[in-house]
Amino acid sequence: MSDDIATISWSDFEKVLIVAGTVTRVEPFPEARKPAFKIWADFGLYGEKKTSAQVAALYSGEQLVGRQIVGVINFPEKQIGPFRSQFLLTGFPTDDGVVVTAVERPVPNGTRLA
Repeated sequence: MSDDIATISWSDFEKVLIVAGTVTRVEPFPEARKPAFKIWADFGLYGEKKTSAQVAALYSGEQLVGRQIVGVINFPEKQIGPFRSQFLLTGFPTDDGVVVTAVERPVPNGTRLA
């Protein structure tokens, strides 16, 4: 492990609510500074939440709807231009764009990452 990587405790990890959800709706977000979508996802018992995500370089809205994704749902809401983001859609930045984090096989919406 590199010296510049902070070590966290298990209790620190447990504070981050990382759960599976299914994308239910995607809309263009022309007001965003970088190409982005407005995305709504069903997180089961946590309800439907919305976010803005810069994933338009690699995905169309049609490719995202119905896809099961991984989101962080307990960050404070964030104002992004005229839109209020309620969760963080996780992904991996590449030179071509952000690759959305997905589950290997379906799990119930709201299932927590362990």
